[in-house]
Amino acid sequence: MKNYETSDILNVALIGHTGKGKTTLAETMLFNAKATNRLGKVSEGTSVMDYDEQEILRKISISASLASFEWNGKKINLIDVPGFPDFEAEKIQALYAADSVIIVGSCDGDISVGTEKAIKYCVDNTIPVMIFLNQTDKENANYIGTFNSIKERYPRRTAPLEIPIMQGHKMTGYVDVLEGKAYEFTTEGPKLIDIPSSVKDEYENIKASVIETAAENDEELLEKFFESGTLTDDEVVLGLQKGILAVSAMPVFAGSALYNKGVFNLMNAMVKMLPSPEKIQKIDVFNKDGEKLNIDFDKNGKFMAQVFKTIADPFVGKLNLFKVYNGTLKSGMTVLNSSKDKKERINQVMIPFGKKQETVEEIKAGDIGAISKLSYTDTGDTLCDENIFVKFEDIVLPEPVISMSVNSKVHDDEEKVFQGLAKLQEEDNSFKLVKQLETGETLINGMGETHLDVILNKLKNKYKVDAVLNVPKVPYRETIRKKSEAEGTHKKQSGGGGQYGKVLIRFEPYLEGDFYFESQVVGGSVPKEYIPAVEKGLRECIKKGVLAGYPVVGLKAILLDGKYHPVDSNEISFKMAASISYKAGLKEANPVLLEPIYSVDVTVPESYMGDIMGDFNRRRGRIIGMDAVKDSQVVHAEAPLSEMFKYSTDLRSMTQGRGSFTMSFARYEEVPQNISEKVIKERNQGE
Repeated sequence: MKNYETSDILNVALIGHTGKGKTTLAETMLFNAKATNRLGKVSEGTSVMDYDEQEILRKISISASLASFEWNGKKINLIDVPGFPDFEAEKIQALYAADSVIIVGSCDGDISVGTEKAIKYCVDNTIPVMIFLNQTDKENANYIGTFNSIKERYPRRTAPLEIPIMQGHKMTGYVDVLEGKAYEFTTEGPKLIDIPSSVKDEYENIKASVIETAAENDEELLEKFFESGTLTDDEVVLGLQKGILAVSAMPVFAGSALYNKGVFNLMNAMVKMLPSPEKIQKIDVFNKDGEKLNIDFDKNGKFMAQVFKTIADPFVGKLNLFKVYNGTLKSGMTVLNSSKDKKERINQVMIPFGKKQETVEEIKAGDIGAISKLSYTDTGDTLCDENIFVKFEDIVLPEPVISMSVNSKVHDDEEKVFQGLAKLQEEDNSFKLVKQLETGETLINGMGETHLDVILNKLKNKYKVDAVLNVPKVPYRETIRKKSEAEGTHKKQSGGGGQYGKVLIRFEPYLEGDFYFESQVVGGSVPKEYIPAVEKGLRECIKKGVLAGYPVVGLKAILLDGKYHPVDSNEISFKMAASISYKAGLKEANPVLLEPIYSVDVTVPESYMGDIMGDFNRRRGRIIGMDAVKDSQVVHAEAPLSEMFKYSTDLRSMTQGRGSFTMSFARYEEVPQNISEKVIKERNQGE
């Protein structure tokens, strides 16, 4: 592939709901451009884009993959993005590199959740969009219903550039609104036909509305439109280009990627109307002092790039995918990783093509490439000329929504399991390993149950070790609800020097912290040098409560009195005496079990409010309040952690994927008695 200038490069991501044909569309484009000599199929596991073993097995995309092709004098870097919600992070990483997107939907008669969310994301983040309504060949396909549902939600943005020619509900051809020509789908490709009389009136109306949409995106065009009532075809394209850039126009196309219907037309429109990198708004980059700079995709400037994805391979090592924002990267260069303040030697520069890479001499500003075997570089890092220091904003990924305890299936493989997970984390920053100090467990936090299942399967396939997941232990606490006093006497004679210590301690609830100790001893009944030993003994004791062995919080201990022996008393004696007093005193102080309560903010369309509120009642939760945010409602609630471990799966089911949530620790509250008794019984039996 030849070296293209920035103005002739398109970085395009395919996004949308899972199962709508994004990967199939990518394969068809590659085939049409003769980048491949056969049409890869997801169903047969032969696609260029879905090459991972888990993708072939599950027949869904799991990781964003990239391939390039040439079309009508342009280089198109195509990024195929997973649509399954567990792999949301892949979409976000891909959109750091893409300059525009094609949202792939299907002709189901309505707008799918994935299409709806994808459009909203692009509108909110000003990402240029085209829409391709796929699967017109499916039984009961309903292009008109699907298009109208999109137009109903986005009436001023939707720009239909095709009018379908229908037989029943099936699309058998189309009228190209800009060309004013009609085509019929045949096995040999689109065949030019006369515009059917059944759509002539519709064509005139839509052509007029498209001209009006184009005019509204440019003041000069709008002025000409008011004067003459029309625009030339070139002027319409110019107006649409500006509208696409501002996301005030979203051209809609249709066809069947599987049967290569309507794909050529889409590819031509991409080249004609989607923006090259230099047309995109300026990218923010910061110098060493944190001052914002602007860069312009200048191939002759100082080199600056950002890594947007990392692929880990047990044989090849790390492969970093990056986008060049300024200057040119060549093999043999030494660059600065400003995120790590380390220098890296560039051995080879490559262009990714699915799981393969093509070695090239250089990658210019605006283009996307790959580098292998860098020592320090990870996803999100900035690479720049070694004589300057600049840094791009970090790639912000969504927080994990599910936590599970992870362990080795075979005890002896524990170290291998965690080493393998650490390697996988290099390519997938959306899952986190956290050591839970309170329970001793290692938690794996991810974006959903499927996400965690994929990670474990990759661990097995790549690193040959098995891990198992379990529901995490809840970090319960214990406290007391009333005052008590208890003596503790430690006495030991063993022939030589003895041990003796006696204390009287009052225990009472303490609301201002976890533990507070004071001494009210008078008259030296406990010598001053032994009082710290009493406190130390109690601090060791509160690590385990008297109900189920959970840490004790909210405890105040007051040393009231005691006795000592001038020969046999020592620090250990008073530590042991404090422990005896602690166990006796807490049992008489109405000990109770506490559980962690979390604040939960759930964002959903208003129509799901009743389901959300009812579900929180079933989870022993409570609704705190609600706020309207744009076209959604945010429900503020609280619920016990023990009821929330698989909430992400349940919320997705309740809202058909439209809901999202965040959680944060709020406080501890007393566990209801019936649940407390069960927890205590299970804990004590386990020990």
